Amino acid sequence: MWGWGLLAMVLLWGAVAQDETPHLLSQVLFCQPDSPSLGRADTFDEDQLFWFDFPSSHWLPRLPDFAPRTSAQSPPAQIVVEAGLCKELLRGLSQMAHGFLPEAKGIPMANIFTAEPLELGQPNTLICQVGNIFPASVAVSWQHNGVPVTQGVNTTPYNINEDLALTVYSTLPFTPHEGDVYACNITRQRERFSTLTYWG
Repeated sequence: MWGWGLLAMVLLWGAVAQDETPHLLSQVLFCQPDSPSLGRADTFDEDQLFWFDFPSSHWLPRLPDFAPRTSAQSPPAQIVVEAGLCKELLRGLSQMAHGFLPEAKGIPMANIFTAEPLELGQPNTLICQVGNIFPASVAVSWQHNGVPVTQGVNTTPYNINEDLALTVYSTLPFTPHEGDVYACNITRQRERFSTLTYWG
C-alpha cells in the first residue's frame, strides 16, 4: 500500500553573499490510510518552517515567534483540493501496486537527551528525537521508572527530511534524581511492537 503523495518540491539555487551552497525549499503533502491521514509541511533545507493543521484548516509555525505570512503560504482551499487529489492517487496506486510492491516502512529510531546540561535536583527537559519514521503513523509516550507519564508531554508535528523520512520530537519536563530511569516509547499504528529508548 502506498502511503505518500508528493505534490511539490522546489530546489532553490541561491547565492547568499559568498555562500554558493544550494538550498532546498520543499512543500510536501502526504496522504495515507493511517492517522494522520493528511499532512502538509513547508521546509527550508531540513528545517521545518510551517505545518498545515488540517482539522483547524490553518498554518502553524514551527517556532512560536515565527508567525506565518499569509501571502507566502498556499491558501487552505487550494490545499484541500490538493489533498483530494492525493487521496485519489493513493487509492489508484494502492490498487495497482497491491500484490506487486511491498509497503515501504522505516523502523523508528529514537535518541533521548536533555535540553540543558544535567544537574541533579534541577529542573530540565528530556527530548526524545524519533527519526526514520515512514509512514507517518507513530505515537510517542513516556515512562518514569516504569510508570506512564502524560503531564507536561509535548510532541511536535512530523518534520519532513530531505529523504522524505520523518522526524518527530517529544519533550518531557522533569527534575532528575539519582536512580531515575525514563523511557520514550514509540508505537506504530497497526503493529504489535514498540521501540523503547531509555535514559537514566
